[in-house]
Amino acid sequence: MLLEVKGLTKRFAGLVAVMNIDLKVREGEILGLIGPNGAGKTTIFSMISGFLKPTKGDIFFNGRKITGLSPPKICHLGVTRTFQLVKPLSQLTVLENVMVGVFSKVVDAREARRQAMEVLEFTGQLSQKDMKAGSLPPGDRKRLEISRALATQPHLLLLDECMAGLNPHEISDAIDLIGRIRKKGVTLILIEHVMKAIMSVSDRIVVINHGEKIMEGAPDQVVNDQEVIKAYLGEDYVKH
Repeated sequence: MLLEVKGLTKRFAGLVAVMNIDLKVREGEILGLIGPNGAGKTTIFSMISGFLKPTKGDIFFNGRKITGLSPPKICHLGVTRTFQLVKPLSQLTVLENVMVGVFSKVVDAREARRQAMEVLEFTGQLSQKDMKAGSLPPGDRKRLEISRALATQPHLLLLDECMAGLNPHEISDAIDLIGRIRKKGVTLILIEHVMKAIMSVSDRIVVINHGEKIMEGAPDQVVNDQEVIKAYLGEDYVKH
């Protein structure tokens, strides 16, 4: 098992954001994580990636306990995340932004540039390499966030709403990119509200509501589960 989460709980003062979550992710799998806004999905990502320490529970990656390790240490082990609110280093170029990711594993500037160019070619952003990151339109900023994450050479990539705000063409491109990332041997967990997209790319779906897991299964099982329909999807989604 590549990732195993046991009894993960996070409290903020009197608020329980995540309660007793268990997750297992196999190598090469795409796991979808869905649920209403405020359900605790991003908090789970933050604990897995080290940005928040769990109140209770443990996280194992490749059999190693990583609970409470710092984000740089967890990244170095092979777990990388993107963020819902994309904040590139605006005054640096696209290439320089991706080089920052490479420097998590590489010290030589020439090698960092070479690897960053390879990443940009893979993600389709090579033609934008000399543009200031702050000048990119929203869809390309989202892609740059993925490019920077890939530059750290992850084994497990956590994508937090990488399709939010994209138009249908950009969503189609993002789905294609996710498929190609998987073919490179990277395991993925996706948080996403674009239901048709996440249902089409995920092997399994976990549904979170009020910080608790209410359902886990194949996409076709999840969309037909009455509790999921009531809590999140709604009857209109099922009809379509």
